[in-house]
Amino acid sequence: MRKVALAGFLVIAISLFAQTNAPLKLTVTDAEALALKNNPQISVARLNALASHQVTRETRSALLPTATISLTGVDAEEGSRIGAGGLNNPVIYDRAAAGTSVSQLITDFGRTTNLVASSRFHEKAQNENAIATAQQIGIAVDESFYNALQSFALLRVADETVSERQIVVDRVQALTSAKLKSDLDLSFAKVDLSQAKLLQLEAQNNYSVSLASLAAILGFPTTQNFELVDEPTPEQAPPADVNTLIQEAMQKRPDLSALEYNLESAQKFHAAERDLSRPTVSALGVVGSVPLQTGHLESWYGAVGVNVNIPVFNGFLFSARAHEADLAAQAADQRRRDLTNAISRDVRTAWLDLNRTYQRLDVTRQLLAQANMALDLAQTRYNLGLGTIVEFTQAELQRTQAEISNTSAKYQYQLSLQRLRYEMGEH
Repeated sequence: MRKVALAGFLVIAISLFAQTNAPLKLTVTDAEALALKNNPQISVARLNALASHQVTRETRSALLPTATISLTGVDAEEGSRIGAGGLNNPVIYDRAAAGTSVSQLITDFGRTTNLVASSRFHEKAQNENAIATAQQIGIAVDESFYNALQSFALLRVADETVSERQIVVDRVQALTSAKLKSDLDLSFAKVDLSQAKLLQLEAQNNYSVSLASLAAILGFPTTQNFELVDEPTPEQAPPADVNTLIQEAMQKRPDLSALEYNLESAQKFHAAERDLSRPTVSALGVVGSVPLQTGHLESWYGAVGVNVNIPVFNGFLFSARAHEADLAAQAADQRRRDLTNAISRDVRTAWLDLNRTYQRLDVTRQLLAQANMALDLAQTRYNLGLGTIVEFTQAELQRTQAEISNTSAKYQYQLSLQRLRYEMGEH
């Protein structure tokens, strides 16, 4: 019974271990969704957007009334007055009082309104930056995903090459032992096998590195056991007119929209800083009760007033601030122009690269077909004794290179397609 129980426990443990280490199947769409959920940069961008909304509320609070409740108790020396520290000289009375004061900005001739508008545009810019960050993470996921797929495909090519060349070595070894082939033939075959093993080691390392990069961009601290699902992508010729793509990109790119909102924010802030030299008109009202006092005061108090502050001179502070804000707005405009030029360049470059990878698909397929045909002919000639081992191994090498080129072309096309979508703001 103990042996049966132990065997059952081992079966359950092995089953749980297999479930725990089961590979996680991922399509490129699944990988993008997982990155949007887990990647810390996405959270940072969203939190910045939420924080900018609170800044807008903070700025808008200057347009709303301010109310405070005050509680005051004073025990004063009889007949004492405040004698230093100010131009006024009030009498101090023993008292306990409570009251409320309310203040309201009437007008500052547009300064606060411009500050609120500046904050709102900055908030919109942060929202666009959050979208741009999500798109940047998305294209980074695509690059890592397709690089991993390409590395895995190249690893399979390397494994098949090692297997095929091992068969050739075994065959030549047998023929050499039978004195039907020379030791030179065997040496060439073993050299080809060693080269294939080096290719296999390189492919294995590249695949491991690509999985580590994919895990990091998906928000995992360690390498995960992924099973990448290669979804077929229809091969479509790129659009003929790149200028139309550039115009669409100018309308859709969130990072460009963010810089445009930043420019409007800077312009509104410049207007607000320029309005510092204008008067400020505000109203103040107070009311309260003095239940405990010496008899010199009324039992309640209340007053309303209007205050007008007119700036006269402050050492050119306001003019310097306005000029600083104007220069910052000009810098924001230049950053927007620079990004516009960069978008035009990047869309055109991505379009050219997509054309190149699309045309490369047919060329590499033809190359592989020709390399397979050449290898078959070379192998037949070698088996019949009409060709040399050099001719045969050269054909093997060319076929391997053709397989690598054909495999790379497929994933480079898919990646170029995603890159163009990203540059157009459609990712």
